[in-house]
Amino acid sequence: MPLIQTVTPEKATGELAKLYEVITAARGRVSNGAQLFSISPELLRQQMDFIQFYMNHPTLSMPLLASIRIMVSSGEECQFCIDYNTGMLINMAGWTFDQVTAMRKDPNTANLPEREIAMLNLAIKAIRNAHGITANDLDTLREMEWSDSDILDAVNHATRMLATDIIFNTFKIEKS
Repeated sequence: MPLIQTVTPEKATGELAKLYEVITAARGRVSNGAQLFSISPELLRQQMDFIQFYMNHPTLSMPLLASIRIMVSSGEECQFCIDYNTGMLINMAGWTFDQVTAMRKDPNTANLPEREIAMLNLAIKAIRNAHGITANDLDTLREMEWSDSDILDAVNHATRMLATDIIFNTFKIEKS
């Protein structure tokens, strides 16, 4: 049970009910993670917009983005997010549980192309040691044909995941 009051889909009204309808249509149900934002429908809408942007990202693949989220969530010990994104990689990208486990121990073993592993490593480095990012780090990605926009989007994704992990951990969000 979360430490903060949430609104279940059955009790939602107005704008929140409409947002829940969109979530249910897309995912079949409203997760506890989505329900956390129910007490602030504007934040829920922003979270949904954020997810929609990355679901349709033109260059950052779903496996790369899910890998970023798992690595961030592993550092924050956010089991809700680790499990959710592990499921995505297994069920949608065809990874095995062992491949996910290996990546969590060493991101360089991720079942991703070399250029995506490089982007994954930069995103991880950004959240663990932002001051340690150098021009050389970015030049390496540019040499792999990543644009500055891609780099910003990947780091933004990692930092937003960090914020979500902190929120989920603070309010004790459990798997639903």
